[in-house]
Order: sequence, then structure tokens, then C-alpha cells
Amino acid sequence: MPVTRGDIKAKLEKELSTVHLEVEDLSDGCGTKFKAIIVSPQFEGKTLLQQHRLVNSVIEEEMKDIHAFEMKTMTPSKWETAKAGQS
Repeated sequence: MPVTRGDIKAKLEKELSTVHLEVEDLSDGCGTKFKAIIVSPQFEGKTLLQQHRLVNSVIEEEMKDIHAFEMKTMTPSKWETAKAGQS
């Protein structure tokens, strides 16, 4: 059974207590290619690599069936700064 956008979103929301989360299925519904923006307080004090490893560990089972997963991770403070810059 293919991985869905909802599967990934639910797992990330639960495990990372996300403040903001966007998950986009770029594979026309077949569940092999996703893009995500993940904002979590759990990223505080972690390097970008540590943040990405944390995300990968949360969706480890799903990653077995995913061909590509592009992610952008941010702390809540960086997210607020990024949003303010877009105004």
C-alpha cells in the first residue's frame, strides 16, 4: 500500500509536536515523492543535519517505500522570522 501525505503528516505532527507542517505529494498520488516544511520546537539547539536525522527517524518505516523526500526544517523562532520576511 502506498504511503500517503496524511500518513506522513500524522506521524510528524504526533512525534515532533509541530508548530507548522506542510506535506506535499509530488508523485501524483502514488506515494513515492514528497516535499515537507516542518517547524518544531524539538529542533531547538540541533544542527540542520541533526534535525533531518530526527525527521528521518520518525518516518523510518515510510522511507522504505518513498523514492524521494525533500524537507525544510526550522525552529519556531526561525519560522516566525521567515514569515515576517515574506510580508
